[in-house]
Amino acid sequence: MAAYTPMIEQYLKIKEANQDAFLLFRLGDFYELFFDDALKAAKELEITLTQRDGGQEKIPMCGVPYHSAERYIKTLIEKGYKVAICEQVEDPKSAKGVVKREVVQVITPGTIMEDSMLNEDENNFIASITPISNDYVVSYVDLSTGESFVSLIESEFKDVLSELYNRPVREIVVPENFNEDEQDQLAHYLNVTISIEVAEHIPGDYEYLVENIDDERLIRGFARVFQYIYHSQKRFLLHLQQVEYIELAQYMKLDLYSKRNLELMESIRDKSKKGTLLSVLDHTATAMGARKLKKWIDRPLLSKSAIEKRHQQVQALMDHFFEREELKEALQDIYDIERLAGRISYGNVNARDLLQLKRSLRALPNIEHILGKIEEDSIQSLLPDLTPYKEIHDLLEKGIAEDPPILITEGGIIKDGYHEQLDEFREASRNGKTWVANLEATERERTGIKSLKIGYNKVFGYYIEITKANLSQVDLSRFERKQTLANAERFITPELKEKERLILEANDKSVNLEYDLFISIRDQMKDYISILQLLADRISQIDVLLSFANISELNNYTKPTIVDEHVIEIEDARHPVVEQVMKEEFVPNSFYLNDNTNILLITGPNMAGKSTYMRQLGLIVIMAQIGCFVPAKSATVPVFDQIFTRIGAADDLVSGQSTFMVEMLESEHAVRQATKQSLILFDEIGRGTSTYDGMALAQSIVEYIHHHIGAKTLFSTHYHELTSLEESLDQLKNVHVEVDEHDGEVVFLHHIQEGKADKSYGVHVAKLANLPDDIIDRANYLLESYEATSTVREQETQSEEQLTLFEEEREVQLTKSVEVIDEIKDANLLNMTPMDAMNLIYQLKKKLD
Repeated sequence: MAAYTPMIEQYLKIKEANQDAFLLFRLGDFYELFFDDALKAAKELEITLTQRDGGQEKIPMCGVPYHSAERYIKTLIEKGYKVAICEQVEDPKSAKGVVKREVVQVITPGTIMEDSMLNEDENNFIASITPISNDYVVSYVDLSTGESFVSLIESEFKDVLSELYNRPVREIVVPENFNEDEQDQLAHYLNVTISIEVAEHIPGDYEYLVENIDDERLIRGFARVFQYIYHSQKRFLLHLQQVEYIELAQYMKLDLYSKRNLELMESIRDKSKKGTLLSVLDHTATAMGARKLKKWIDRPLLSKSAIEKRHQQVQALMDHFFEREELKEALQDIYDIERLAGRISYGNVNARDLLQLKRSLRALPNIEHILGKIEEDSIQSLLPDLTPYKEIHDLLEKGIAEDPPILITEGGIIKDGYHEQLDEFREASRNGKTWVANLEATERERTGIKSLKIGYNKVFGYYIEITKANLSQVDLSRFERKQTLANAERFITPELKEKERLILEANDKSVNLEYDLFISIRDQMKDYISILQLLADRISQIDVLLSFANISELNNYTKPTIVDEHVIEIEDARHPVVEQVMKEEFVPNSFYLNDNTNILLITGPNMAGKSTYMRQLGLIVIMAQIGCFVPAKSATVPVFDQIFTRIGAADDLVSGQSTFMVEMLESEHAVRQATKQSLILFDEIGRGTSTYDGMALAQSIVEYIHHHIGAKTLFSTHYHELTSLEESLDQLKNVHVEVDEHDGEVVFLHHIQEGKADKSYGVHVAKLANLPDDIIDRANYLLESYEATSTVREQETQSEEQLTLFEEEREVQLTKSVEVIDEIKDANLLNMTPMDAMNLIYQLKKKLD
């Protein structure tokens, strides 16, 4: 290190402590990067790579202007990198030697606070996983909102993945000795940045965050993520809310397969919001409401009373159309109070942010008035006491200007009349500027030069500018030449210089005082952070419930009845997403699973609607248990503790798992975890392997669910042989998708009827897909051959059974039968026409007579 210049030595020492981050090293007006950081950043940011003399060698260097660094930092963060901000922490004018520099903040994917880097409609969680014995403690913190959660998972790591899947988690903190295979799974399934933190204790100043937690394991788990945030942000975290213990047993359990297959918040095809349940239900008016809706979808309730309370609230809003419209309009005036509170605590709030907060608080009395007109206690209790919010509003109304600049160091952010000394500075500045304007008018009149002007710049201050063509008309003895331009001369006078001193002094003092006053207001606001967070929670609840009411009326949803009995009675149910994108009218279907029926075995061709039928039940159950109305004519459902799905085909090539292996893993997880109170949706189990293997597995799984679990189950299959299970399994019932066939053409009616399907119509589906006629004709020919062969094999099997049954009594007949069997084995059945095959059977039968 001695071979480098003192400044590069300083850089290397700081970089040593921040090896996992790009180090943005402040040099004047630029953030510079050196060595490997420069090489990587130049490529990632597409900026020019240059060199700098580092002592005895040239070192790679690139940089970005400090005033536009945010967009470059955003690019790095979006790519999963971390960025350490290294600032000058002493005045260069008073520094002896190299200016002292320190890392003032480490920005990581999970610790973003800047609005431009955040998605306002979703949380930005940083999570931690702490293995303790055979359990896992999972903690979440959203630094932008202050929300803090912790939960205990007393099972396998797969359940940790399910807990984290589909959540807006950008970064996960783990201990130093965390299992490498589990780290790989996190990176693969969740696409997150993995960070290390070893500390597991809460500093004394922050013990209040966990004072409601009495489980030492949970405290250790939360401490890990807290310590990581605390060390990286290097500031007080006063806005962090007291940790909320999420007791997972209070919410429906949705594994990662179900979250993916049901497309709750992310589509399978392109990972977007389009085509998801969220896209249908999200009519929220505020960013807080949009984030709350995602939390509710991810955690459906298990408490019948809590579910019914939400249904009552939605019903009350639906019954008051005009109030609902007024409320929707009033919420348009609400800004993101939750994140504004976070920025106040964090210290990066500006005057415009506080103006947004004031305007939000100004809307509260109107919202309270509207809710008061709805005669439903659960609605009226949603808003808290508004008294403290009036205090905040009045403080901001008195202190913050109506049109402040973005920067808080430029002045113009505090209202006149707020502070006497500030008013005096402003008056002096205004009087001085008036004096300058009067001087300009006087000099024009004295000299007769209409183009004479008095201007100002930061280099020379105030000046009198006279064009060279008019210099002869001026008594230059009164002026002191200051600057010569191509076409003009600039002068000053002692009086103008003195006035400049007074004006600038007043301006400087005014700006400095405004900054101090703003900081004082911001510090006062910190006392209100907890009640602002309470308000944000209540407003977000109102917003989501209002969204449920609006979407329920718009789409003709019905209020579900939640019962203790384990029965499903849903009349004319519809798929909430599919019906929104269909051009023609959606065909509704009903579900009836009572005490005598736990399993519906669904048969019918592809494209007929089996998967849609299954998914819509899962979505209706979730909608009911988050408190929304459901797409059906009527609906009676129990509270389900879990939903398991096996829908669709997908390889997991990164993990080396085929479609069939994924299918078996999802099935295994379901049959091991499901209870009698669960809902199981299995689509085409066994199709990823050979016919007999697949059919055997499918039947075995159905029987296991029937005999050992007793869960309500929809099981679709192409194996028509399984329909015979209705005769042996008393809790299983056959249903099929109705198809209309006429003159070789089929029409899928998408309607579920009792009984089994007569055939699969696979070739018909291929024809609908416009495969070439040659392929269709050949397929039909082969199908007839295979069906004929199947018939022969069935008769062969029956013959063998009969031979076994009457073996002792008909030894002579046995000999003939063996000859016949040999003849059958030698027959080239695939090249026979159906008629040839029938003739062969007829001749063989005569030999046995």
